[in-house]
Amino acid sequence: MEEQQKWVSVNNGEYLYIPKFFSKIEGNDLLDDLLTNIEWKQESKTMYGKETISPRLEAIYGDTKTSYSYDGKMITPHAWTESILAIKQKIKSLLDDEFNNVILNQFRNEKDSIYWYTDAGNELGQDPTVVYVNFGATRKFQFRHRSKKGSFDLNLTHGSILVTKGEMQHFWVHQLAKPKKKTKEYINLTFRTIK
Repeated sequence: MEEQQKWVSVNNGEYLYIPKFFSKIEGNDLLDDLLTNIEWKQESKTMYGKETISPRLEAIYGDTKTSYSYDGKMITPHAWTESILAIKQKIKSLLDDEFNNVILNQFRNEKDSIYWYTDAGNELGQDPTVVYVNFGATRKFQFRHRSKKGSFDLNLTHGSILVTKGEMQHFWVHQLAKPKKKTKEYINLTFRTIK
């Protein structure tokens, strides 16, 4: 693992980004396992009375008691896999937090994206620490402050980790826009603690 980077303070929050948290070999093995062994699903939801298909594949894993309601549906996670537990254990070597839930998003190519959102639901409690682990192609993660002028981008690389804490999830929204160039698959794991 690369020497630990420093926490960066921004208005209403702070983050830590480590580009090579996992070695290239670890990252390649984990990417292959996640592509093959996760129960990926393409979700749909109704927006403005119209059914839309999510432009990515999704899955939720974790402690089975971490069910929660989202968008009118009860979400119950799949049980942890060995690979996700290995990732979780490596995160524990960096942070004290004991995460009990993870959302996985697979962006298959340049056509897949996720629009502005935040990981600040009631089920996450006040000022949650959220961890993003990244495998595959490099993708640009964009941040924008909700009320003050301010934005920044991070290029999330293969094997990298991004941690946000403090008020960050309440005051900053983020997105993964469609890149202009062709790209290969990218998987993001978002570790959270469901209260």
